[in-house]
Amino acid sequence: MNLTSLFAVPGLARNTATLEFSKLTEQQLLALAISLEEDDARIYSQYAQAVHAGYPDTAALFRGMAAEENTHRHRLLDLYRKRFGEQIPLIRRQDVRGFIERKPLWLVQPIDLEKFRAQAEVMEAESRMFYAKAARHATDTGIRQLLGDLAAAEAVHEQKAESLGNAFITPQAIHSERETQRRAFVLQFIQPGLAGLMDGSVSTLAPLFAAAFATHDTWATFLVGLAAAIGAGISMAFAEAMSDDGSLTGRGSPWLRGGVTGAMTALGGLGHTLPYLIPNFHLATTLAFLVVALELIVIAWIRKRYMEASFGLAVLQVVVGGLLVFATGILIGSA
Repeated sequence: MNLTSLFAVPGLARNTATLEFSKLTEQQLLALAISLEEDDARIYSQYAQAVHAGYPDTAALFRGMAAEENTHRHRLLDLYRKRFGEQIPLIRRQDVRGFIERKPLWLVQPIDLEKFRAQAEVMEAESRMFYAKAARHATDTGIRQLLGDLAAAEAVHEQKAESLGNAFITPQAIHSERETQRRAFVLQFIQPGLAGLMDGSVSTLAPLFAAAFATHDTWATFLVGLAAAIGAGISMAFAEAMSDDGSLTGRGSPWLRGGVTGAMTALGGLGHTLPYLIPNFHLATTLAFLVVALELIVIAWIRKRYMEASFGLAVLQVVVGGLLVFATGILIGSA
């Protein structure tokens, strides 16, 4: 098998590299191995720092894995000094063809623990393959022995990661972290999305049906509903984005929340507006009534599912508010 294709995974982006793995000298192999261990230790430390506030048990897992990588690095450094001295050439993973690009998951919000753990598994498997093939490539017995030992150590490290997971990620910790993830998801997506959907579905009823019953013109009604939905979406997006920066409330990025709120507001308003693209006024209005009923049921279900509200009470609250706005639009339009 071609050594440069060992780490190739279809569909994953790679950096432009200039060095062929099979042509690396033993000095370059050791330098690359040191660089890889430094990168992996740094990534695990970044993972631990990213999750320590909300997921302390997983943070302990990643700190343990970072310590393992530092142990490997020290063994490589000791051998490199004995063979080649103090000067280490700068060779990084992006300089060698075939390595997988590591995405900075620790910068992505909201934090996805499963992606972190999956990335850790990929890192360990890649390191194990690297050391196994590098050991075959080396001719110096000392270098070959160390690389072979590290290949075996990486295989054990995968088991070590699992044992660290068993030590730190207990069933109680998993339950606690899932609850934390759920709360973050509700705060950052469900609450702003629900606020937008309620505003878009309810507040646009009055202008839409006022225009409908005043003009009996489906196209004019559609334009009024479209303007109301988009205008409300823009307004709600900026209102949510400027409400707080999320640093104290844990609600995440204000612009992300604003985007979710604005999109759901516009979607809520467009739902009962689209039927008025039908030229027949009575058919369009009947469909709009049905869409309104569906929207209110969806809102009630979301409140029950994520806000732990009684479905009956949620339906009552949403329907009463919707009917009041709906009636206001019809009364004004029929005047």
